[in-house]
Amino acid sequence: MDLLSSVLRELRFSSAAYRWLELGSPFSVDFDRAGLRGVHIIAEGRCELVLRDGTVRGLTAGDVVILPRGDSHLLRSAPSTVAVPGYDAAVHSPEPRLTLGGTGERTVVVCGAFVIGEPDHPALRGLPAVIQLPGTDGRPPAWVAALVEALRAEAFDGGPGSELVMARLSDALLVRALRHHSGTVGQQGWLAGLRDPCVAAALQAIHNDPAHPWTLPALAATAGLSRAAFAARFTERVGRPAMRYLLALRMQRARTLLRDDRATVAAVAGQVGYGSDVAFAAAFKREVGMSPGAYRRGQNAVA
Repeated sequence: MDLLSSVLRELRFSSAAYRWLELGSPFSVDFDRAGLRGVHIIAEGRCELVLRDGTVRGLTAGDVVILPRGDSHLLRSAPSTVAVPGYDAAVHSPEPRLTLGGTGERTVVVCGAFVIGEPDHPALRGLPAVIQLPGTDGRPPAWVAALVEALRAEAFDGGPGSELVMARLSDALLVRALRHHSGTVGQQGWLAGLRDPCVAAALQAIHNDPAHPWTLPALAATAGLSRAAFAARFTERVGRPAMRYLLALRMQRARTLLRDDRATVAAVAGQVGYGSDVAFAAAFKREVGMSPGAYRRGQNAVA
């Protein structure tokens, strides 16, 4: 399995909702929901994307934006408009098409939401607040346009199963967007690592078998580099040293496994590369801030 697919599986990524918004100026739609990441395709018209830190981006027809970290944000036509809670409106609407705002200039936005079940996964480190794929002449990239047309058909003429079809189209859109963005990203993180064949080879090996007794020389050999060159290159691309990334991934796998009451701490230790539960427990407490048992009890209490 390729690294992007592997990481998305580890993140437990899934679509949560998908809506076709027909917005009349003036409008302001607030997307503020813990745990949700957003995807917006500007199918017609124009608007502003406003992050909570005050950053404003102008969007026009054809633009695609993804908010992979789940940052709260607004889509608006004007700064003074009172915001409507977008997530609540989507959830309480029985139809995939919603009409909001005033009677002025029309903007159509295809809005998706997705959930990441492992929000502390090390691969999320370094992702930008916004990934933007600009359109050309009012049209999104060709591969996006095909997905938008399929979404339009489901939103306007869909029958039984439309929600599921739209969710799967949303999955495809996000994966393609991340793949496209990985070819242009300049920010440190695993997406940047994908661009470097040597670093990508090491990342693939780590994700394929994090329990393997990896050493820096072994990973350097996998990457086809000297130890020093590999260490510097991995840190530069991914934003943290290779062995720290491996440790973070092992701890993430451990958190996932500990949610299963049937798995003993000793069994979890073995599955993430530790020869003894004592060594694993010490590493887990150092990295997570609590013992494996305390973490499991906390997860069970939340559930």
